[in-house]
Amino acid sequence: MVTQVFNKRDLDKVQNEIVSVINPTKKVNDLRRQVEFADTFQNRINLADALYEIGDYKSGIGEYEIALKGNYTSDPGVVKKLLEGYYQTNEYQKVIFCAEHISKRSDFKGSRSQFLYGLALEEEGKSEEAEKNLKPIDQRYSNYEERYTLAKFFLEKGKDADAKEILSEIVLESQHMSKPNRNRYRGVVNDVKKLLTSLS
Repeated sequence: MVTQVFNKRDLDKVQNEIVSVINPTKKVNDLRRQVEFADTFQNRINLADALYEIGDYKSGIGEYEIALKGNYTSDPGVVKKLLEGYYQTNEYQKVIFCAEHISKRSDFKGSRSQFLYGLALEEEGKSEEAEKNLKPIDQRYSNYEERYTLAKFFLEKGKDADAKEILSEIVLESQHMSKPNRNRYRGVVNDVKKLLTSLS
């Protein structure tokens, strides 16, 4: 029988995680102090990530921007996070700017970043380009919320058949979900079913 030794460091880590859940601003304050102590790229990113976790996108964006210092080719992962933040704060031209810096990467196609790029293009009135960047998110057994948004996009464009196809696929896939996924995606699957019913 393997016994796991639960040392003080593990206990401290668990206690810190519990405190972070109960008081998320404590984690942000601790990370701010770390940046003051050592202003490194990683400390800035950790702080920005924590700010996003509590929904403070504006402050998080500021930290990511400082970490990159205008060098948008240095860290594609950070650019993706910036792109997400810009979308959440309705800064669509900046979403497009970030997307164009990472669009040649192989992991861009079919990613959430490309999807947000498509939504930003739509907001800027570039519907054809938007559709081209939204469609790759339609991958079976994944991206349920994004695919639901894509179906609504098709409906707005009068492409009812395309919308129904996506909605029907999601309903079909939902019948084969594992229990955790069924719980996780219950809300979006219910929305999909309602929308599909309203179309028939």
